[in-house]
Amino acid sequence: MAKKNNNGTDEPLEKQLWKSADKLRKNIDAAEYKHVVLGLIFLKYISDAFEELFEKLKSGEGEYTGADPEDKDEYKAENVFFVPSDARWNFLLSKAKQPTIGKTVDEAMDAIEKENPSLKGVLPKVYARQNLDPTSLGELIDMIGNIALGDAKSRSADILGHVFEYFLGEFALAEGKKGGQFYTPRSVVELLVKMLEPYKGRVFDPCCGSGGMFVQSEKFVTEHQGKINDISIYGQESNQTTWRLAKMNLAIRGLDSSQVKWNNEGSFLNNAHKDLKCDYIIANPPFNVSDWSGDLLRKDGRWQYGTPPTGNANYAWIQHFIYHLAPSGQAGFVLAKGSLTSKTSGEGDIRQKLIEEGLVDCIVNLPAKLFLNTQIPASLWFMSRNRSNGKYRDRSNEILFIDARNMGHLINRRTRELSKEDIQLIADTYHNWRNPDGDYEDVKGFCNAASIERVKELDYVLTPGRYVGLVDEEDDFDFNERFTSLKAEFEEQLKEEAILNKRIAENLAKIDLSVRNTQTGLKDE
Repeated sequence: MAKKNNNGTDEPLEKQLWKSADKLRKNIDAAEYKHVVLGLIFLKYISDAFEELFEKLKSGEGEYTGADPEDKDEYKAENVFFVPSDARWNFLLSKAKQPTIGKTVDEAMDAIEKENPSLKGVLPKVYARQNLDPTSLGELIDMIGNIALGDAKSRSADILGHVFEYFLGEFALAEGKKGGQFYTPRSVVELLVKMLEPYKGRVFDPCCGSGGMFVQSEKFVTEHQGKINDISIYGQESNQTTWRLAKMNLAIRGLDSSQVKWNNEGSFLNNAHKDLKCDYIIANPPFNVSDWSGDLLRKDGRWQYGTPPTGNANYAWIQHFIYHLAPSGQAGFVLAKGSLTSKTSGEGDIRQKLIEEGLVDCIVNLPAKLFLNTQIPASLWFMSRNRSNGKYRDRSNEILFIDARNMGHLINRRTRELSKEDIQLIADTYHNWRNPDGDYEDVKGFCNAASIERVKELDYVLTPGRYVGLVDEEDDFDFNERFTSLKAEFEEQLKEEAILNKRIAENLAKIDLSVRNTQTGLKDE
């Protein structure tokens, strides 16, 4: 289902659909419009799945002999959402040209939620708003109605799931910085999942956004002939709107999202999975968060390697992840590059303990411009609870460093992504180093397996560039990119320094007030 574009090459279906949908957006912000479009794609998916089973029940053949196509329990037994007659896609299609179509769709969303408790509070009811032109909405329904028309559920779900995921990415690009709050770029997610290889077990993301880490884990399992039911999903999200996107994103993939929780307090103050010990953690927590309520959690049981500073949540996230890992659990997550070197408020001491305890497995330095919501340079951390007696070789006395700063390609002026070849090279390097039968060797300027003793000599700094060295020839050195990266690092350091100076000033003010109160008291006596 592709057509020729202006260059004479085939244009994928999802790109055709995005262009069509974007034309209908008119004066609506991307942040608002995404709920309109994604809600309709989701409704089309559950309607397709319902209609397929409805026809089987109606035919009454084989195992469906004597079945009632309007019996809700028949759908529940097959893990299919029940769709009431006035919310089915064909009904909406018949009303698409009416000026009241917005109200009709809102009512359909309400009706579906009432029939399916797991969707309560999830579906958007934004279609009757004045800024959404009924004619454009009708055209949008027509357009989405043509996706996977007449296909069986398996193919329909696959196409609709792919379109949903693609649209999430396009909306994130359209929103720019705000889009990065709910969406981790696909190439970064693919790299994390490909390196961790979550074939079987419990997968956890305590800051799950719109659920991309889970979707990619599901893809990884199915692409390697595994059983998707071999993984179970646990998540948490503090933004309710983003949580709704995650619930739809997982449902359209047929993934159980019952353990993906929302609360506005977040994972630190209200840990929704307190007793969970998982096999894999895959996450992209917000960088350098200063208002994470650390002052209320000074004696929290998660801080096994040192109390994280109240002005930066990076090392709180690291210890939160470790706390939730099973005895042989592994974690892969994104953090600001500053976390590799920072010594602010005891962060260096925590990092030293993590290294000495043998928890840090691999560090990957990422290229600039990968993330939509920040220009701060980022890195990937891979950690493991068991680096000596697990299913891999004993790596307890070394850490693998990979410097991927010069990889990737620009997809527009502001955004870079890693290619399939980049992802494969980085993942293969890690696996060849980690696996017992791996064929690993250091590559100057790219990767180095450094001993813990060497890391100690460098004062427990984890920046890959310190270990991999420089390639002999750097003909492709990008001055502008390097300048941008250094500028972002410098701005981050200034921010940290400002926070520290503010804290010092506050403490001095308290001391000064205390001295003055004491002096006043002495005078009164």
